Order: sequence, then structure tokens, then C-alpha cells
Amino acid sequence: MVEMQRIRMLSDLLVNARRTVFFGGAGVSQESGIPDFRSQGGLYSQQWKYPPEMILSRGFFRRFPEEFYHFYREKMLFPAAQPNAAHRALARLEAMGRLSAVITQNIDGLHQAAGSRRVIELHGSVHRNFCMKCGQSFPLENILSSNDAVPRCPCGGIIKPDVVLYGENLDVNTLEETAAELAAADLLIIGGTSLQVYPAAAFAADFQGDVVIINRSETNLDGRAKLLIDAPIGAVMEALMGIFPE
Repeated sequence: MVEMQRIRMLSDLLVNARRTVFFGGAGVSQESGIPDFRSQGGLYSQQWKYPPEMILSRGFFRRFPEEFYHFYREKMLFPAAQPNAAHRALARLEAMGRLSAVITQNIDGLHQAAGSRRVIELHGSVHRNFCMKCGQSFPLENILSSNDAVPRCPCGGIIKPDVVLYGENLDVNTLEETAAELAAADLLIIGGTSLQVYPAAAFAADFQGDVVIINRSETNLDGRAKLLIDAPIGAVMEALMGIFPE
């Protein structure tokens, strides 16, 4: 049950904010059927031949691309997933001029599918793939439809998903865009993330304005939040849009 008093407080903060940014994590896409990595029953709590952190590393990809793709196709790709109430509400807020950007740690592309236009993907996207030899770009469909254990470009090079693996740095331009959006905002809504992944979480920690946190578990920023909402983010955003002024 979503506490409506807190939803009204969130609505008031949005109405009075000059510029608002949303910062989201895996919990945003959970309601679309995409598992959270770190929660109980999530990807990282399951047992595999190798630890997921090892499989999803740059070194493992280079040494064992076939093993990487077996795991990646089975556990990281959800082509049938659809945007949920949280994605749709954020897109609507942007269309209303109430939200300047979505900064996401997710790689599923569901914010764009819901209609959000200004989406900064800190960790890349499964929908972008490129040849490591010639640089040619490929859509997700090439990865899904390939009969090869390791998808390859016509030039013979291995195709790599444009996602940030362990051992890789975040894209410099993406980091600069993120910093610029947060510097210009006075309200940050954090949703569906435990804020445990760095350096992404450092951006939220350094934010100087008002902070709202919508999450089912504690975060290390709870103490400085102006508003905490412990409820599913889809239900929160749906309730918000039910009372938000047009």
C-alpha cells in the first residue's frame, strides 16, 4: 500500500523544483520481469560455473567469449520485456516538462521504449553492439538471431555488446553528461537502486539539492534524503501520476 501523504509530498517537490533528474537502477525494471542483480533471489545470489562478476568482466569476455555469450544470452537479455508504470510515468513527466533527464544504470532500453527522450545510460545498452575489429554497429537482433556461439561481423571480428563490463571504465562523454545534468538540477529522485555500484553511485552522493529516495531497502543516502518512500516504484509513480497536475 502506497502512503498517499508521501506521494503528495513528492508531487509538491516536483511542482516546486526548477529542474528535476531521475536516477534509477535495477529495481525500476524488476516489475517488467528483469531480475535485480543484488536482491535475494537476484542474479548474483544464484549459482553458476563461474561467478557472474567474473563472467561479466572484460578479461573473461576476451578469454572465454563463448562462455560469456552463453551466460549473456540466457541471463542478461529480455527482448520480450515491456515498460512498466515507472517507465511510463517518467516519460510522461518529461513530456510535461517536469523532468529534464533519466540517468539509468540499466542496460535494457525500457526508458526509451516508454517514450523518454533524454536518457543517459551509464552502463551502456544491450541494443547497441559493435565489431571489435572494424567497429561496425549491430542491433540486438543480430545477437539474438545468430546461430554462432560467438556472434561475428562479416569481417570476421567478434561482436561485443556496448555494455560496461567489470574492468572497463565508464564512457567519458556519458560521465560528463551525467555531471552536467546533476549540476543543473535542484531535485534528484533516486529509484530502484541500493546505490552500491560505483562510480555511478558517487554522482548521487555528490548531489547538492533535494533528494527523494524510492526504494524497498536502505541506501547509504537515506540520512540526507528529504523524502523516503519504501514501496514498489511502479506503484509509487502510478499513484503520483494519478494526482499530479497537468
